[in-house]
Amino acid sequence: MKKRLVGKGFIYFLFISFLLMMNGFPMGAEAKEKVIPIGEMVSKGDVKFEARENVWKEVESSYFPIFQGSRIKTENGVGIIALSNNSQIEVSPNSLFSFDPNDQFVLSQGNIEFRIPPSSEINFRVGNLSILKSRTLQATKNPSVSSPKDEGTMGSISIHSNGSVTIKSIQGRISILNQDHVVLAALTSKDSVTIPSITVGGPPSKVMVAQAPGPGGLGGAGVGGLSLVHVGVIVVSTVAIATFGVVAGSQKGAGKAHCP
Repeated sequence: MKKRLVGKGFIYFLFISFLLMMNGFPMGAEAKEKVIPIGEMVSKGDVKFEARENVWKEVESSYFPIFQGSRIKTENGVGIIALSNNSQIEVSPNSLFSFDPNDQFVLSQGNIEFRIPPSSEINFRVGNLSILKSRTLQATKNPSVSSPKDEGTMGSISIHSNGSVTIKSIQGRISILNQDHVVLAALTSKDSVTIPSITVGGPPSKVMVAQAPGPGGLGGAGVGGLSLVHVGVIVVSTVAIATFGVVAGSQKGAGKAHCP
């Protein structure tokens, strides 16, 4: 008798579960994995999202939810993104971007302008570069001599046709790092820097490190007024001269060097 009741109960459970699934109710782990948008976008003009690999569809211009993994391109259109942390990103025409699983904004093509509130953080990625808001260290505990009120960070990122990238700080401090988390440049308000394509897309170079701009302004990322390219050339030349000296010395010691 008990076995019959258990059997009927199990059949009723399967039947009800089937009805719930057919009507779109999430079951078990599926309910726990419900995806929540990380922001939303309004757009104007020709803007598309990748519905599946290499299949692009038009976005809803008045409201389009942004999820982790979203990949969007603006052809002859523009988009304004409002994230859940109150950061805003304005995407120019002919741009391609996405959000990776770590909520990084990945710019693959085009130009953007952004605004990050004082209490929020966002990491932009272009090739090997990470672009993020610098954290200001408080030098004193006395609030009466504290730094001016932080009104947020504003800036822009532009990818050029030759692969180089220009980062500009309109307001606030911005740091540019390579994939080894080495600081390439530190910008203050109104500063800008252009990173060459070999640094953006190639393997990171630990010798091509720029310091924060001095009183004379940034004038391009570099060390002591030299650009990143100049630093690389100097290092390579120094290594070549040292290597030639070692080789020449060893040949002389072996009795193989002859005077002309």
